[in-house]
Amino acid sequence: MKAAKIVMTSLAAASLVTSAALAQQSMSGMVTKIDRLSGTISIQQTQGGTVGASGGAIQEYKVPKGQSLEAFHAGDKVSFTTTDSDGGKTINKLDKQK
Repeated sequence: MKAAKIVMTSLAAASLVTSAALAQQSMSGMVTKIDRLSGTISIQQTQGGTVGASGGAIQEYKVPKGQSLEAFHAGDKVSFTTTDSDGGKTINKLDKQK
């Protein structure tokens, strides 16, 4: 009975850690490239912190088929959320920053 409680407690703790890791994060960055034919967008994440710090790495994201990229252009500053799926990252929400 004690072993079962320990196992259940461990599973509950592991699920909390996993769900926190999979939560969507709101990020911001600058569009560097758009490939409308393949449905991908490359974004360089905004680096927080020290003045003069270089920008973050450029990441390529898949865009769902129903979402249009026509309003976006290279150089646009955007905020976005992503999820990991099918071996790549997919944009869930993409908005221009003002």
